Amino acid sequence: MKLDILAFGAHPDDVELGCGATIAKEISLGKKVGIVDLTRGELGTRGSADLRDIEAANAAKILGVSVRENLGFSDAFFTNDKKHQLAIIKMIRKYQPEIVLCNAVDDRHIDHPKGSRLVSDACFLSGLLKIETEIEGELQEKWRPKLVYHYIQWKNIEPDFVIDVTGFMEIKKKSVLAYTSQFYDPTSNEPETPITSKNFTDSVEYRAKDLGRLIGVESAEGFNTERYVAVENFSKLI
Repeated sequence: MKLDILAFGAHPDDVELGCGATIAKEISLGKKVGIVDLTRGELGTRGSADLRDIEAANAAKILGVSVRENLGFSDAFFTNDKKHQLAIIKMIRKYQPEIVLCNAVDDRHIDHPKGSRLVSDACFLSGLLKIETEIEGELQEKWRPKLVYHYIQWKNIEPDFVIDVTGFMEIKKKSVLAYTSQFYDPTSNEPETPITSKNFTDSVEYRAKDLGRLIGVESAEGFNTERYVAVENFSKLI
């Protein structure tokens, strides 16, 4: 299956939090989108890896993505090396996306910048003919995505560009809250974490509204890019 967009996240819920509304909007425009989680989030304070698997599947249904896979890397301990790069290259060549979305370039959780660099490097390497990979005994063709973008996560990094996601925040919030073990629940007896506060849950919406305010729309999501953003002409700008 060829995808238009393939979004990578170090943990299940990274993609939903970082660019869930953008994904929902692209799907509404007829784009085929997939998600690949690097780890199962097994070191998360709340819940379990098995529960996160269920939550991730539920979130994928809410967003309407075409496929979701998990590479089963070791949470917090995966590295940017040949073994992990090849695993990601296989996913890129399998789905041949034009656009890849990945973790924030800098963030509080160490897996986020690690995942960001790992996926970015794999996108380049995936285009090299002499790197050979196979899936189910079939030799894969080389493939390099045209564009690699990094969504914004915990830190308020200055975006290089923003996408108007007005009308798609409800889908995003539902997909985020599908991770029932991870976020604000006043009835929970599990330990508190930085993402279990009501303030964090509320930030999903107020951060999008603030970015929207800055470009004159209701809501927006921000991204960083590895190259100049090009537009066809002035009329294509909001």
